[in-house]
Amino acid sequence: MEKASISRRKFLKNLGLAGAGVLMASSPWLSAFAESDKTSRYKVKIGIIGPGSRGQFLMSFLTKNPKADIVALCDIYQPSIDEALKLAPKARVYRDYRALLDDPNVDAVVITTPLDRHYEMAMAALDAGKDLFCEKTLCYTLAQCYEVYQKHISTGRILFVGQQRLFDPRYITVMKMIHDGTFGSINAIRAYWYRNNNWRREAPPELDELRNWRLYKQHSKGLMTELACHQLQTGTWALRQIPNKVMGHGAITYWKDGRTVYDNISCIYVFDSGVKMTYDSVISNKFYGLEEKILGSKGTVEPEKGKYYFEETEPAAAFVRLINDIEHDIFDAVPFAGTSWEPESANENKGEYILGKSPKEDGTSLMLEAFVEAVISQKQPERVTEEAYYSSALSLLGHQALEEERVVTFPDEYKLNYLNHVHNPILK
Repeated sequence: MEKASISRRKFLKNLGLAGAGVLMASSPWLSAFAESDKTSRYKVKIGIIGPGSRGQFLMSFLTKNPKADIVALCDIYQPSIDEALKLAPKARVYRDYRALLDDPNVDAVVITTPLDRHYEMAMAALDAGKDLFCEKTLCYTLAQCYEVYQKHISTGRILFVGQQRLFDPRYITVMKMIHDGTFGSINAIRAYWYRNNNWRREAPPELDELRNWRLYKQHSKGLMTELACHQLQTGTWALRQIPNKVMGHGAITYWKDGRTVYDNISCIYVFDSGVKMTYDSVISNKFYGLEEKILGSKGTVEPEKGKYYFEETEPAAAFVRLINDIEHDIFDAVPFAGTSWEPESANENKGEYILGKSPKEDGTSLMLEAFVEAVISQKQPERVTEEAYYSSALSLLGHQALEEERVVTFPDEYKLNYLNHVHNPILK
């Protein structure tokens, strides 16, 4: 605990020394670490709704946080409860999430249930006065996402959504470089996520939908809501805009096993400037892995690998020193843990690394720490929810374009009115 405390102080100190911010300008949500009362010994009492595999992964970080205490669990699947109790043996167990929300001992809730259940649970949690961390995608429909966001505003409760790249040191550094013009004008983004597995869990027939909810349209939007939401958020973060049009196509061409969600998709998102962001996902070939290739007039950056390549010129010595300072003085100071999946990277990639060859984490631990700090301080970090909202919205609009096989336009009524829209077009 003492080591973690020292590391966090050093982390915050270096953020300050970086001035007008090596990082804060691109990632204002990091303010959560500075807002909390560092002398407070209060522990946030957390309830986990849906402690399955993802929920247990999040719990593995929360149980190591001296400012968090998991006091309640809720699930209808007993094996998940049994495993979760190994991480939080003193937690009270509920079968009905509404009973957990009625528990006055619960300050904040983490929702890691199937997508189609997010809306009713999130709305109920906010109405119950609980601060909320909801796994991505925020909700099953765009209208539901908008209602949850408005409920977050009207209740004043803290709301985080599981977009861990917002807290990934590689992405934070890359976005600062992009926004500073290091790679020139960004004119295209190519994002993809390729796997080679059927995404199916073993289950008896009567539990198939419960265990394999990601494979059925009545519970999930498949690749768009499970994978694309992360990478579409990267694109809007880089460009500080939202695209207004999307078109695409999806199909089931390989995994013909009774699933109803597509096993391959392709989308094109079009910004008003004419810049396009393409997104592809295939789950019958993993050779190229996953990446976002952000193409600028002076160079290209691949944040998942943390690599950059300049078109013609080598970086100046001062630029190299800046990268070294960020790597050694800031990110090495933060205690990291491993990712929940193996990096799915292409076999070969030339260029220079920004933060070293081996990524230390994917942002999940810092995201959860920031959530706990925000609950303690009761100060919602700027833009963290809005970035996640637009990620969810674009994923859902992309799925609509695949289903209807037409160009879909972002509805004006679902664009957010936000105080900082003058400075950040993404929040208009």
